[in-house]
Amino acid sequence: MRDWQSKRYWLVGASDGLGAALAHKLSRSGAEVIVSARSEDKLAKLVQDLPGKASFQTVDVSDNDSVIAAAKAVGEVDGVVFLAGVYWPFGAKEWDADQANAMADINFTGLMRVMGQVVPEMVKRDAGHIVITSSLTGFRGLPGSIGYTASKAATMSLAECMYADLRKTGVDVQVINPGFIKTQLTEKNDFRMPFLMEVEEAATEAFEHMNTDKFKKSFPWLFSLVFRGSQFLPDWLYFRIFS
Repeated sequence: MRDWQSKRYWLVGASDGLGAALAHKLSRSGAEVIVSARSEDKLAKLVQDLPGKASFQTVDVSDNDSVIAAAKAVGEVDGVVFLAGVYWPFGAKEWDADQANAMADINFTGLMRVMGQVVPEMVKRDAGHIVITSSLTGFRGLPGSIGYTASKAATMSLAECMYADLRKTGVDVQVINPGFIKTQLTEKNDFRMPFLMEVEEAATEAFEHMNTDKFKKSFPWLFSLVFRGSQFLPDWLYFRIFS
């Protein structure tokens, strides 16, 4: 069990959904929570509702100057949780360049921008906790998911690279790969979503993982077997099944 008392955690992408639910869990556990996103109104309301010491800092992860300024304003933290993400469902036949670019720029490059500001300081101190939010979709390419799946695959790969480099240091790196969560993002889907989780359920899974020393957690467990197992299928069979 990790000691949360008096630790400072910066949650990026936490104005609502999974980020807000996780902020409540960290706050109730004794951590000081700094929440960030673009919406000042939502952040201010969340901070008011949190039971422990909390503050907010607006940030646009698609803007490097904004990320640099936010990191400077937040200051030294014990942990950072990256949850920022956008999503629009479409495939290559309906390619929307602006939306595809936004998914790549916020979901993945936004992560790179934030990590660029916090990782060097943690490495210098040889102490820190990094939690990255990827997705079950990141395990292998899927139809009708241009932009999102690719950005989450990149996110998962970055987490693996960081873990490989830092696993024998004082900087802990973890990644969570959730399935469908009932949020404003999944409301855009017009298809059946198996094992759809409530936000509180997903936050519990994430927080339980953060209390361990394990690197990766994919959930819901049963649903995750489909995606993890797909990595071992030959291409001809995989695309016949998943198309």
